[in-house]
Amino acid sequence: MLAALGVFFTCFGAEAIRLTETNLPTHAIRGEDVILQCSYDMEGDKLYSVKWYRNGKEFYRHIPSDNPSTAVFRQPGLIVDEYQSTETRIVMRRVELNSAGMYLCEVSGEAPLFQTAKFQKFLHVIDLPDDGPIISGSQPRYNTKDILSANCSSSNSFPAATLNWYINGEEATDAVLIQYPVQENHKGLLTSTLGLRLEIKDKLFSKTGDLKIKCTATIDTIYWRSNEESIQGFQEKPFIKYADSRFWNSAAHPIRSSSPVFSLSLHQLSLFLTVVKTLSISLVTLL
Repeated sequence: MLAALGVFFTCFGAEAIRLTETNLPTHAIRGEDVILQCSYDMEGDKLYSVKWYRNGKEFYRHIPSDNPSTAVFRQPGLIVDEYQSTETRIVMRRVELNSAGMYLCEVSGEAPLFQTAKFQKFLHVIDLPDDGPIISGSQPRYNTKDILSANCSSSNSFPAATLNWYINGEEATDAVLIQYPVQENHKGLLTSTLGLRLEIKDKLFSKTGDLKIKCTATIDTIYWRSNEESIQGFQEKPFIKYADSRFWNSAAHPIRSSSPVFSLSLHQLSLFLTVVKTLSISLVTLL
């Protein structure tokens, strides 16, 4: 049977339809236009149709033998620019979150072979955060053994941003992280928060006396932002140790009296005593 089928293909000179160029993006930003491309080579076969699907539902059809040859089927979240689109190039305007899905292009040949070539890829639609990650709760200075308590938040995105903390360039371990549940607002947008609780140690500070903490926010491969803070340590007043020679030494600094100093030699003292004695005898004689 298979051999007979092979002869059948050979007799008709038919080969498999070949897709020569496919460009179905994996990610798109909400509000932007998206282009889907699917070029083909019929390899001698005759084209019957080119059809486009999202999640298994047809939204664009091109059949050359029909009149009109092109038809667009409306779906929620899909705005196909009919004037700019062709069977090989679909232009979608202002994609929304509900534009996401599995997109497939299908190229088919005519009877009797009805050969088909397909290509599909999932399109994710991303709503970017309002701002880069925001660090809150930290202080500009810390003492050793203090607890650094900070939160990093990325607000209003879809999907939620993935957050990571870094300490002096090294990714923080789970032991110092606090996981918070993702919050959803009324528009279906998500806010993620990741906490950091770190005991301050001397070894965390660099030679210049600072400690760097950084938070990054990522969404798949199309979004990456970071925020960094530099933390300073309190510098204790150094204890000044003086050398022994700097302390007060009374021997080295004698106290001198401002009163006049009288100094007598032994000879002068002997003469002085003799005079006093003579004067005393004379006084007694007179009396």
